Formats: sequence, structure tokens, C-alpha cells
Amino acid sequence: MGECVRNVAILGSTGSIGCSTLEVITASAGRLRACGLTAHRSCRQLLEQACQVRPRWVVATDAEAAGEFDWTGLPADTELLRGAAGVARLVSEAEVDVVVAAIVGSAGLAGALAALEAGKTLALANKETLVMAGPLVMAKAAERRAPVLPVDSEHSAVFQALQAGGRGDLKRVILTASGGPFRDYTRAQLANVSVEEALAHPTWDMGPKITIDSATMMNKALEIIEARWLFDLAPEQIAVVVHPQSVVHSLVEFQDGSTIAQLSPPDMRLPIQYALTYPQRWPCPAAKLDWSAALALEFLPPDEEQFPALALGYEVARRGGTAGAVLNAANEAAVAGFLNRQLRFTEIVPACRAVLENHAYDERPTLERLLQLDAWARKEVRQWIGVC
Repeated sequence: MGECVRNVAILGSTGSIGCSTLEVITASAGRLRACGLTAHRSCRQLLEQACQVRPRWVVATDAEAAGEFDWTGLPADTELLRGAAGVARLVSEAEVDVVVAAIVGSAGLAGALAALEAGKTLALANKETLVMAGPLVMAKAAERRAPVLPVDSEHSAVFQALQAGGRGDLKRVILTASGGPFRDYTRAQLANVSVEEALAHPTWDMGPKITIDSATMMNKALEIIEARWLFDLAPEQIAVVVHPQSVVHSLVEFQDGSTIAQLSPPDMRLPIQYALTYPQRWPCPAAKLDWSAALALEFLPPDEEQFPALALGYEVARRGGTAGAVLNAANEAAVAGFLNRQLRFTEIVPACRAVLENHAYDERPTLERLLQLDAWARKEVRQWIGVC
């Protein structure tokens, strides 16, 4: 990379990952540049970001919100684009070197696929892209010779640790999970969890959807599926261990018994920067471990009866096909129902299983079919909520 500036387009710049990416870019001493930013309805925050970093393009994907907003003050050299067509144009611009896919949920799939179609390096923070359409996404990346670099802290850790050995030396990967705020709760206690309690994550600062996923451990189920496609693993090669301190972000075990771990404080700026600068490592604004202080690390087996989402993750990783898209959509709708106080915390995963078991499974779906089932699963969960 040398001293060449790397131009970065951030899909979802106003979210948690997007804001952290801008911090990394700001700290890069000019070696990284935010050339494109997108947001859905957060037009005011998008305008503020544009004034701070002066990108070449901004995209407001909600055309109605964009039309109602006063864009006075947008830098003269920043072009405003709108809607999905604006995202497609942004990621295909020759000036863009790497696209950060940081839009939460299934909404991030189209932009990620468009970036790969354009042959861009994809820094993938949106796990739902691979959960929904892992085989299609990785096939497109191979076809266009477009690198897919993980931003999720767990998958970034696996990616880093895998470099310690050859692919044929790999035995399995072990994804760490904080266990969320309820790892010591009984089933009776889980039944009475409030929205406020579920949003209080003990170690990570994330958006509400991902925080709820962490509390149910659905986040880890989705990461099992993501790892299956990203690293071309058999489900049996993926394990999960509860690690409350969130210092070890994942481990890789090799055939000789050696286990390589990646450690750092829980700060997303490190995996973000590694995806943007790979294969180089630069000084990073993320927090550092203090090795002069005592540090105790715990590793515990997950309670799959208490957190049944994990079994769903393995099941979907084994089945592939349409199962991932249905599980992801059902979970998004169920989490929304919980946040809207329409669904109990302990009803999120059963709602997902009910929809998954009753969908018309297709082993080799098209993208169009996946999107159809995404819409169907959401509707099914809303109906399921209505009869609860």
C-alpha cells in the first residue's frame, strides 16, 4: 500500500460501525480517506459527517426522507445521491478502493453484492449478508476476484489467527461469546427480562438490534453461519465458548493441538482498521491491553438449553439453501417485536424456529427467491406475534 491513499466508501456511516470507521480514518494521518458515505433516514447526521470529512459522495437511501430534508450546507464538492441506485453508483465509482458494509440487517445485502460486482475490496461488518446469501456472495467474490475481509471482531480474530498455519493444518475455529447480560439467569428470570435490561450489554457498545441478538445469543448463531461461508468450513469445525471478559475475540485450533488466539480490548476500531489496511498494521486509536496489570480470563461452555439460538445456528449452517435468509428475517422481525414490547424475550427464538420449520425450503435458491422468503418470514413473525 505504501503511502498511497486508500479511498473508503462507508455503507451505513451513521451507525455504530460507520462512526467507528470514521474515527479510524481520521486517525490514519491521511492514509485513509472517506470518499463516500450513506445513511437511510439519518439525514442530519449524514450532513454533519459530510461537513466534517468532505466526501466526494453522500447517499440518502430513503428517498422520501432525503426529499424532505434541507441539504443547505452540504459541501460544494460533495454530490448528493438518493436511493438504492445511489448506493450502486457509489460502490462502482473507480475512485473507491474499499467498501465498508456496515448497514445492519438484510438491508445491507444489496450494497455488498453491488460492491463485489464492481470488484471492490469488501470490508464486511454486516454478517446478515453471508447468513442470507453466503454461497451467492462468496461465488460473486471469487468471480470478480474481490477480497472479502471480515470486520466482525470474532471473524477478524479468526482471519488473523489463520495466518499462523496452512489451510490443511486447520482443525477448527472457536468463536468467543460474552454471554450477554443474562448468562447466569435462570429460565424463570429470562421470562421476565425487560427491554431496558436486554439493552444493557456488559462489555460492548452496539446498536439495539445487535445488543438484543447478543443477549439471546442469536448473534453467535448468525456468526456460526457467517463463519461457515466466509472460511468455507464444515459446521463441525466451528465451536463456541463463553468468554465474559471479551478480550479473546476468537481462537483457531490446528491439527497439532496448537491454539492461536487474538486478544485486544473490546474496541471495534481495531478489526475495522485491520480490514482497511490489510495486510499492513498501523498504529490504531483503539484501546490497548495493559500487560502491567493483573488479567484473569474465563472460558465456559455455553448452555444451549438456556440459549437455544445456538442450535438454530448450527442447524442453518448445515442446511444452507434458504434457511439462513428465513432465520435472519424472522429474527429481525422478532427482535423488533420485543423492542416494541409485543413479544417476550424468551419468545424471540421460538418465533424464529416456528417460521424456519414452516418455510418452503430450497437447497439452491436464486437471489430473487431469497428476497421473497425474507419478506414472507417477516410477515409470518408479525402474524405469530398477533396470536401470542
